Amino acid sequence: MDFVRCRTSRKHPPMHDPTPPETIRPLHDVWLRPRRVLRELADAPISRVDYLLGAVQGIVSWLSLSRAQSAGVDSGLGAILGRAVLAGPAAGIIGLYLMTMVYLRLGRRAGGSATRPQVMHALAYSGVPMIASLAIWLVAAALAGRACFIDAPHPALEPFLILVLRFQFVAHALLVCWSLLLQVLAYSEVERLPTRRAFGVWLLGQGLVMVAILVLWMVVAGLGGAPPSPG
Repeated sequence: MDFVRCRTSRKHPPMHDPTPPETIRPLHDVWLRPRRVLRELADAPISRVDYLLGAVQGIVSWLSLSRAQSAGVDSGLGAILGRAVLAGPAAGIIGLYLMTMVYLRLGRRAGGSATRPQVMHALAYSGVPMIASLAIWLVAAALAGRACFIDAPHPALEPFLILVLRFQFVAHALLVCWSLLLQVLAYSEVERLPTRRAFGVWLLGQGLVMVAILVLWMVVAGLGGAPPSPG
C-alpha cells in the first residue's frame, strides 16, 4: 500500500516545449503579417522608429507630388531632391500625427478601443512597402535625371529610360496600394473592428485627411515652399 501511494504521488517532470518562441521582426514581417506585428507592438510606446517611418513616407510622398506636378520641367534634379529631403520629413511627421488623431477619434466613435500609440504604430508600419519604393525612385532619378519628375516623358527620351520610368511608376503604384491594404488590416487589428467596418472608417478618415492636407498644402504653396507647378 505504501509502495502504491509512493508511486501515485510521484510528480513527473514538466514537459518542455522544444519549439523556440517566435521572433517578430516588425519591419520585415509587416509585409505579410500586419496583424501579428501590431499585436506584438500593442504595448509599445511611440518611438523614434515611428517618427523615422513617417519622415521617410513624407519624402516619398514629396517625390511623387513633384512628379505629378512635373517639377522637372523648371527645376533641376538636385533642387527637387533637396526640397524632398528638407521638407518631406516634416510633412510626413505632421501628416502622421494628423492621421493618428483623425483615426483615433473615428475609431472611438465606431466602437474601437485603440490607444494613440497603437494607431500611430498601425499608420507608420503599414507604410513600409511605400518606403521601399524610395530605392526605386533614387535609381530611376540616377538614370533618367530630372526626366524622372516629369509627368509625361518627352518622346525623344531614350527607349531604355522610358522603360525605366514606366517600371518605376508601376512599381511605386503597386507598393502604395500594398501599403494602403496593410493600413486597413492594421487599423482593423488595433481597433478590434471587423475588416469591413474598419475599411469604412478608414475611407472616411482618408477623405477628412485629404481635405486637411489640401488646406495645409495651399498654405505651404502660398509661402513658396511647395514644388512648382508646371508652366
